[in-house]
Amino acid sequence: MSGGGFWLDWVLGFEAVLRTGAALPAKPPPAPPPPAPGAPKALIFAPHPDDETITGALPLRLAREAGFAVTDVAVTLGSREERRAGRREELDAACRALGFRLLLPAPEGLSRINPETRRRDACHWAGAVTAIAAVLEAEKPTTIFLPHAEDWNSTHVGVHHLVADALGLLPGFACVVVETEYWRPMAAPNLLVESSASDVARLVGALALHAGEVARNPYHLRLPAWMMDNVRRGAELVGGQGVAAPAATFATLYRLHAWTGGGWRQVLPRGRVIGAADSLAGLFPAMS
Repeated sequence: MSGGGFWLDWVLGFEAVLRTGAALPAKPPPAPPPPAPGAPKALIFAPHPDDETITGALPLRLAREAGFAVTDVAVTLGSREERRAGRREELDAACRALGFRLLLPAPEGLSRINPETRRRDACHWAGAVTAIAAVLEAEKPTTIFLPHAEDWNSTHVGVHHLVADALGLLPGFACVVVETEYWRPMAAPNLLVESSASDVARLVGALALHAGEVARNPYHLRLPAWMMDNVRRGAELVGGQGVAAPAATFATLYRLHAWTGGGWRQVLPRGRVIGAADSLAGLFPAMS
């Protein structure tokens, strides 16, 4: 028997799954039904086209299970000007597949959203902050999603500070804030949300529609593996050191708190694990 024995066959099965996925067409899944008029609003502040999908597991569940109207605020369309039109088309298709509305804070998205701009170009940064504050005032979401402050990629970090600075212009504004991760794990997530296989399939299908991006790096094929690893990490990061892992295959980690009274407030006394069959009630004001 070759090295690894039956475990080798098992591992080779993972390789076969990747090869099979690479051959699948980028065909959009059927769009989910639209939200009802007057539905509570959730905004995803996405640093780049595709982030709305990568971190979209909880927004997808909010839309389906609680009737939320989810809007992707595409903060930028990427740094390469020659790709922006194409990325906008891909983003339109992905948002339709997820049932998310698309909103741009500027016709071609904002530019130079990163910590360096925040430090060195106060005028440009102030204009971007004002644009995001205007979105928050106009949309009046009950829930917003944004990257955490240490998410490595400079635009992800920039978007965190951009939205935080915009909230600072709105002292009377209140909402649930959900921080997301992708490039660098959060040090202290407090929410692990399971996704069903059908939800993961929708996310992968939507991510595949970002064709220009996955052509250079087929990260849509690795999204299920990333979500599986989130279960491994999240079991103890959220549930506590030494606890047993939940009986989940796919999940996403988040950090949930609130913006109210002009500042941040913790709303979860301890970490929460939300299974695919569990209710989201109690996490969000519109559901309480």
